[in-house]
Order: sequence, then structure tokens, then C-alpha cells
Amino acid sequence: MQHPVVIIGAGPIGLAAAANAVERGMDFVVLEAGHDAGAAIGGWAHVRLFSSWAELIDQAARRLLDASGTWTAPDDGAYPTGGEWRRAYLQPLADLLAATPGGAVRYHSRVVGVGRAGRDLMVDSGRDGDAFAVHVEGPAGGERLLGSAVVDASGTWMQPNPLGADGYPALGETENAERISYGIPDFSDPSVAARYAGKHVVVAGKGASAQGVLVGLARLAQQDSATRVSWLLRRPSVGDAFGGGDNDQLEQRGKLGQDAKAAATSGLVTNVTQFRTDSVAAQPDGRLSIGSVDGQQVADVDEVIVVTGFRPDFGFLSEVRLDLDPTLGSARILADQIHPDHHSCGDVAPHGYKELGQPESDLFLVGMKSYGRAPSFLAMTGYEQVRSVVAAIDGDLDAARRVDLVLPETGVCNGAGAFDDPDGVTSVDGGCCGAPVAAEPQLVTLGQPGR
Repeated sequence: MQHPVVIIGAGPIGLAAAANAVERGMDFVVLEAGHDAGAAIGGWAHVRLFSSWAELIDQAARRLLDASGTWTAPDDGAYPTGGEWRRAYLQPLADLLAATPGGAVRYHSRVVGVGRAGRDLMVDSGRDGDAFAVHVEGPAGGERLLGSAVVDASGTWMQPNPLGADGYPALGETENAERISYGIPDFSDPSVAARYAGKHVVVAGKGASAQGVLVGLARLAQQDSATRVSWLLRRPSVGDAFGGGDNDQLEQRGKLGQDAKAAATSGLVTNVTQFRTDSVAAQPDGRLSIGSVDGQQVADVDEVIVVTGFRPDFGFLSEVRLDLDPTLGSARILADQIHPDHHSCGDVAPHGYKELGQPESDLFLVGMKSYGRAPSFLAMTGYEQVRSVVAAIDGDLDAARRVDLVLPETGVCNGAGAFDDPDGVTSVDGGCCGAPVAAEPQLVTLGQPGR
């Protein structure tokens, strides 16, 4: 009996992989550590996405949902929040997939190990022909599942980067955790707003999430003049931190950048540059003092919001063979195409099973996990990834090699690797990272001559 394809994660990319498996008549099981579909998105359910519905629904999933006769498609031109994405698309899709013959979607099922059945990491003989052994912790305890292939779409949400500039928690960061939050608070929630209003709040991070936090805090400061905001940046100047503005084809990302720039220059936010945190210390009055490696101090801090990105968890893959980029922690072959110092998410080349496959045969890293620490991932990129990967698992290499993808010009160039000299980064032609571009996206196809 053929074992099912094991898909780790019931987020948008994992569920898209399952939808492609359904269309090909393949058995699958989706394992999700959370209690429902898109559980990680629940951590930012209040945040509105940059992509419209047209870019957030996988085509195989759309076909299945449309055929069910029970789903009402949202307006393609609207921009949902994370919560709306879950309610109107991800959960209906997961419910449909769970009811499909040969399919299963299991919640409260955390993958704690992936290996080859009966063979540890060092055993070569017969390795590629054996099933995967997937170790799962669930409500009934431990379980060992066998799979014909593994698609890891577990994402990075549960692994936020710390405040400390060394890549580890700063001294005192853990001890003062009650005053430190990671991610984007929901300032529309009165209890959350009360936590930050009238306080001195430090924000650490540069990307879109940090910008969203700045905008929210600036609004609080307009309502409560006692609110103070300090923005910690590792780079020597604010520079191009606000993205492409009017040139950004992800309209909502461009608008966020403009709003964040207005907040940062309004007098409501103090920009603290060249600040690389090495310590968090409690003052005698119970407030915090944040220290930098060069001796700078930001004192009298009430709350800290850390939005410095995320990193993948490879701990449960220690018994399979991986080929990862040493800098990004991404699939190695993919790294040169996605490094944020040189690429925007709009100019990442189409890629599929060849770039995402690992030395361990039939193991694929997809979605945010495949990008490692690079922040430039788009859902539509992940949908093409899993279409190619599932086709390859099914043996349809012609379909697997044909990866067509239209991406909007946008991005997050001049990333952390260049914070000492942001002007020294090679700019990307187009999008927010280079010269203004025409409004038309480019169609690029993997596998064509010259590619």
C-alpha cells in the first residue's frame, strides 16, 4: 500500500499542497500543531494583507471550493485581514480537504521528528527507497506515521528573532519578558491600547511589520500626548526603510510605507539609528533601559515591541539530510534568488521542485520555511512552489518543470546584511528597490532558454 504524502502545516501553502494532491488523486495527511487552519495567522488576524484576494487563493484550491457548491468566493479586488483570510478561505478549504477520500487534516498534531523508517541519519543503504517516519505529538500522546514524501510548510511564525543584535536574546531580554512583545499588537483592542497609551514604547525592526506598529503607535500618541515612541534601527539612517511608495505594485504595502514615513517624521516618533541592542536592564523605578553594543542607552522605557523578523525551525529535521544556505537558512539553491540585500519579492525568479528538494529524496521545503530568514515571500510564490512539488512527487516532471509566475514589483531590499552601508547594496531594477518602473508586471517562466 502506498503511504500518503505528509504535509506539515495547515497554513495557506500547506493546504494548497493538499489541494494539488486532491486534483492528482494522491493520498495525503496534513499535520497542524494549532487548533484550526491557519493557526499561525491567528497571531496577526487583525492585520490587513498587502495582497488582494486574487493573489491569496491558490488555483487548485479555488477549483475544489467552487466545485463544492458551498463556498462563496470573496471579491478578488478586496484586501482581507488575516482573520478574514482564515474564515473565508483557509478553514472552508481545510474542511473540504478533510472530507476528501484519501485525505486527512489533523489538528493539535505537532511534528517533533522526521526520519527514514528504520534508518538514522548516518545510514546510506536503501535510504531513498524507504518510507519516511514522521513522529507526531498529539492529544493521545506520541505517534509514528509513515509517508511516501514530506512537504514541510511549517513556516517561521513560531520562531521570532530576538531583540538582541547577536542573533540571541539580549542580556536581560528573557528576564524582562513581561514588558516585551513580539509581533504586531492589535491597537484597536481597548485592552491592548491601554497597555501602550501614555507610555514610552520602543519599537525594534525595520520591515513592514515594524512600520505597521509605528503607524498604530503614532495614532495612540495623537490620542494621548503622553505616549512616546522610540524607533530602534541598526542602520545609520532611516534611508529607504519605507519601501517603494507610489512605485510599489503591492498598493497596500506602498501605502503602509507612506503612512509609516509620515509617522516617523511627525515628531511623534524618535528615530534612534545605529542601535544594536545588547542588553535590557530594569531600572530602580521598574522601567527598562535598553543598551546598544556601542554604549548608547534608551532609558525610561515602559514597553518594547520587537518586530525583527522570524527564522525557521529545523530541530525536527535533524535525522534527514538537508542542504541549507549558511546565511539565510533557506533552501541553498534558492538563496541567491531571494537574498533581501539584492532582491525584492517581486523579482524572485520562478522556482519549483528542483530548488526546493533536499538531498533527502522526496523531502521538500516550501512556503516561508523555504525562504529561511528572508522576508520577501509572497503567497502566490508558495502556491506555484507546491504546484510544482506535488507534480514532481506524482512523477509528472513535465508539469513540475513548468512554473509560470507573475509577481508585482515590490520588496524589502537593503536588508540586515547591509545595515552599516545601505547605499552600498546593489539596487534591483524596478519596484521599491530601484528605479521607477512601468505598471505592468513581467511574466517569467522557469526552464526557458537563458533562464
